[in-house]
Amino acid sequence: MTNRVALVTGGAQGIGKGIASALAAAGARVAIADLNLEVAELTAKEITEAGGTAIAVRIDVTDGDSVRAAVGQVEQSLGPVEIVVNNAGWDDFMPFVDTTEQFWDKVLDINFKGALRVTQAVVPGMVERGFGRVINIGSDAGRVGSSLEAVYSGTKGGIIAFTKTLAREVAKSGITANTVCPGPTDTPALRKFADGAGNAEKVIAGMTRAVPLGRLGTPEDVGPAVAFFASDAAGFITGQTLSVSGGLTMA
Repeated sequence: MTNRVALVTGGAQGIGKGIASALAAAGARVAIADLNLEVAELTAKEITEAGGTAIAVRIDVTDGDSVRAAVGQVEQSLGPVEIVVNNAGWDDFMPFVDTTEQFWDKVLDINFKGALRVTQAVVPGMVERGFGRVINIGSDAGRVGSSLEAVYSGTKGGIIAFTKTLAREVAKSGITANTVCPGPTDTPALRKFADGAGNAEKVIAGMTRAVPLGRLGTPEDVGPAVAFFASDAAGFITGQTLSVSGGLTMA
């Protein structure tokens, strides 16, 4: 994927940083799009110092104008977006009966509609050029469910279904669309959510016990899976869902 332009939402830290780093290592020129521009700039600097090419752009995936402005900035700086990774997401752990409609709206707006906005902003250009890679970050929560994450699980199940349908619609234009589903992954966000659930260490230990390989995932585990789907080697693979979960799901 040498010199391909990749846009990664939520790319400043955690799983997004692992993805951006893997794409840059594979030769892509990466736009790290994040609500936190300061951290995105630090990540872009790290990638650049390691020999890659990266820029930071601010994006709010809940705002269509912000999405379009970010895509325009990327295209002006690096060129047309050829690879897009919809990674930006948010969640909080709580029983479904304790959630509110305001909470539902926030989770849906970031995790599901955010991906729709970004995809709609970049796919028409991909169609015109006859090439594109869309990689959406789902979750094993969207495949098998996850206690205390009912609404989040629903959005990730929706991402999986959306990606399959998109893959059918754009295949004749030389575009592939696939989903990568991380299992429990040790990131600052996970630690924060676990803290909010009460006994963080107990929550983390329970997650770890559920993984056959006996550990939580890392951002460095997820990045290579995304890089594969973005590569020329995956040119005949579309509409697929790949779990990176240490065996948490096997179907």
